[in-house]
Amino acid sequence: MISSKWAALVLYALEAGTIRYGEMKRRIEGVSEKMLTQTLRQLERDGLVARKVTASVPPVSEYSLTPLGQSLVPYMGMLKEWASDHYSQVKEARAEYDEGREFPLSKG
Repeated sequence: MISSKWAALVLYALEAGTIRYGEMKRRIEGVSEKMLTQTLRQLERDGLVARKVTASVPPVSEYSLTPLGQSLVPYMGMLKEWASDHYSQVKEARAEYDEGREFPLSKG
């Protein structure tokens, strides 16, 4: 269900309420249109996100959390808090892991 960073970022973006596709793309830095579309479709398929298309020209897609998606909000808050509290430890662990390796996994 929430198996990618993009899925988590989409859910975080929708915590505050319904938003349009274009606004979501602006809020989620670095996401491509293809990845955002795939992520939204998967979350919709999983029952976490609802999509509403308006009958305007051009059509406008709006996304919101379903009741099932809303039930994740408290857990996402706990995850954000955990990440904030432990970021320095994760960064240290990454540095230790990468130390001495010819090709570190990442720079961050």
